[in-house]
Amino acid sequence: MAGLVGREEPRLCTPPLRELTPDTTLGFDVIRFATETLGMSLRPWQRWLLIHALEVVGDFGGDWHLRFSTVLTLVARQNGKTAVIGVVTLYWLYMLHAALVIGMAQDLTRSGDTWDAAVAMVDDTPSLRAELVRPKRGNSGRDLVLTHRRHYVTKPPTRGAGRGPSAQLVIMDEMREQQSWDAWDAMADTTLTQENGIIWCASNAGDALSIVLRSKRFQALRAIGDPDGWRVSQKDLAALNLPEDEALGLFEWSAAPGRDVWDTEGWREANPSLGHGLTERKLRASISGKTEAGARTENLCQFVGVTEDPPFPDGAWEAGTDAASEIAPDSTLWWAIDVSANRMHSCIAVCGLRADRTYHVEVVAYRPGLGWVSGWLSERADPARPMRIAYQGRGAPVTSMADVYGQVDGVELVPVQGPDVPAYAGRFWDGVAALDPGGVDGEGSDAVPVRHRPQPVLDLAAAIARTRASGDGAWMWDRSGSAEDISPLVACATAYGLATAATAEEQTESAYEECGLTVL
Repeated sequence: MAGLVGREEPRLCTPPLRELTPDTTLGFDVIRFATETLGMSLRPWQRWLLIHALEVVGDFGGDWHLRFSTVLTLVARQNGKTAVIGVVTLYWLYMLHAALVIGMAQDLTRSGDTWDAAVAMVDDTPSLRAELVRPKRGNSGRDLVLTHRRHYVTKPPTRGAGRGPSAQLVIMDEMREQQSWDAWDAMADTTLTQENGIIWCASNAGDALSIVLRSKRFQALRAIGDPDGWRVSQKDLAALNLPEDEALGLFEWSAAPGRDVWDTEGWREANPSLGHGLTERKLRASISGKTEAGARTENLCQFVGVTEDPPFPDGAWEAGTDAASEIAPDSTLWWAIDVSANRMHSCIAVCGLRADRTYHVEVVAYRPGLGWVSGWLSERADPARPMRIAYQGRGAPVTSMADVYGQVDGVELVPVQGPDVPAYAGRFWDGVAALDPGGVDGEGSDAVPVRHRPQPVLDLAAAIARTRASGDGAWMWDRSGSAEDISPLVACATAYGLATAATAEEQTESAYEECGLTVL
């Protein structure tokens, strides 16, 4: 075989408990099903994955169960993970007689593509087609209906996705796109009552916003000793106190840290299908057409981490995290809007007093684009009790949108400019530092502490935000100099600044009952 050949075994994986044979893993039977029933010739890495991911505890002659209830497969793009998903799905339906398999991805189009591939396998296999009732396609999802009331359905990644009957298999494709816990929390318990229920997760590497993928990888690496030392850099995940999970298996084909993007050994590590359908020429062309960060994520399956020192005292931001934090019903509400440096996202934040009279900040809306903000405000603003909304009045991306937002009836814009810009930033820093667990940076401060719920977009911004000087000792947030979008942090800081400087008559509406809070 000429040219580069990908590595069959993953670089990082959860090791087996014992020698894997046809008596100790279901994988060999799945491979037999793929070969003899589906007529497929699986690639070496795909066979390796099935053998190791489907390890069993006990023996097939008596009591047995799958070792892993969650399988996390990480591999570079275009290496054949969809084919593995299709084989596993059909094995569960036809050989294990699963009543329900659920497929989920970042949207119904993507999960529909995986579903289509499985349906095509059924259509191409007479023995499977004989048990087909009908494939149903609709705007709300798809349903492969088989005899004996077996179903393979696709669902959107929403909080309501897990409602309904228990599933024996849940497929989570492109897990990197899950930027909140909504979909995971909805689906995690659907396999709970099934003895051999399993959640099969597949993805290439994620980014800082891939909170679910990063968290599961964090848990899995802890169990195997974290050979890359990756967990040390994930301070936001460490603060979550994620539990041990012995039923989580990691199988990761990725380039080792420190590899140059053109290092062909890294290509082999991350692309096990090299020489088995994927050519060196095509991979080289794919890498050439991307930014370095894009190539590392997509082609080398590397998490492109952000290693900036956080702007706050070590541990202070984490100390202010309170999942139960909320604004008291009788509190005034202070709002703020900010826009990302590249004008691709807008963010709305709110600040108010908690029952203990410390401050709470929260991102209530964060979406792509600029135009949606006016509609969001018009649905919530009350001319009888105007929303006071702060924004940077000069020299910021949001500045140009003030005329548009100011036209919304019931909105009173408060421009923050001149010395108030660094003053607002500094006051927010003081509020965060007041919770410094070391008791040094916040010692002697009269700042009222500020707390927040865990929100990935906000926590990320708080971890990587850069600042720039503004006068003698003063500073302001540096949107364009930060590695990721920090508009969620800037919006929260601005809302807090408005709150601590406010002299206007208090508003008494509830942020939760009347303003349509969107928890991210």
